[in-house]
Amino acid sequence: MNMEKSKVLIVGGTGYLGKRLVKASLAVGHQTYVLHRPEIGLDIEKIQMLFSFKEQGAHLVSGSLDHHQSLVNAVKLVDVVICAISGVHLRSHQILLQLKLVDAIKEAGNVKRFLPSEFGTDPAKMENAMEPGKITFDDKMKVRKAIEEGGIPFTYVSANCFAGYFVGGLCQPAQILPSKDSVVLLGDGNPPAIYVDEDDIAMYTIKAVDDPRTLNKTLYIRPSKNILSQRQVVETWEKLIGKELNKSSISKEEFLAIIKGQGYAEQVGLIHYYHVFYDGCLANFEIGNEGVEATQLYPEINYTAVEEYLKRYL
Repeated sequence: MNMEKSKVLIVGGTGYLGKRLVKASLAVGHQTYVLHRPEIGLDIEKIQMLFSFKEQGAHLVSGSLDHHQSLVNAVKLVDVVICAISGVHLRSHQILLQLKLVDAIKEAGNVKRFLPSEFGTDPAKMENAMEPGKITFDDKMKVRKAIEEGGIPFTYVSANCFAGYFVGGLCQPAQILPSKDSVVLLGDGNPPAIYVDEDDIAMYTIKAVDDPRTLNKTLYIRPSKNILSQRQVVETWEKLIGKELNKSSISKEEFLAIIKGQGYAEQVGLIHYYHVFYDGCLANFEIGNEGVEATQLYPEINYTAVEEYLKRYL
């Protein structure tokens, strides 16, 4: 017997990942609600995106993280809340605004599952991260603490590296298109990282919302074909273009020196790169009892492999 699908509210639904979550939620058949601020101003692209969601069957809900009662009213409409507001300093770091959402969920009292804005490196594994990059993980852990102390059922999603930001630029910071001539390796380029197509992240997330196996767990998205070192990503691209790239490398010490000369937001992002590509922080631990792995839970999802992802740049 098919269980009725939960009603899902997506906060941050017009953002980079949020719009994909809305699409996936509708595709799977959830009644999908998209929170939007009452004052959108002249942001015509955002307005057009919201009307596009509405045409696809989504419900638009007016509310704001700065207006408690509007949040409570929105939360009362649904069973599951997913937040996808930005946690990237180069865009806008809004993670702690979720504490207002936690308060609204506690007051509403009806939510069966909350998925906060995580989607990257598991912050619980990053207590030894370097400053100033550590702030991202510390803030996410503050939100987790509020969720758990509030007795709110949760699923945390650790999606590792967004393919759009990492695969296209061959894992080089501040590059999103692959060169056909040269590449800079971070260190020896050998620590493994994990890359996931953003549409796949959204689909695995939506699949998890009604799954009892993901309740009060961390959902790690680790597609086996996409657990690759930077050097392996480069070799995959070289095979596709039939040409070997000229390679240089940046040592750990050189990379840290470069970081010190950057602005605050750039430093935060580059510290994350450092931990991923020099320390191998994404793949250097086993998933314990507190977590589950997405591709094992949902083998029916035909995820995008790194090689397939790179073909779009040919």
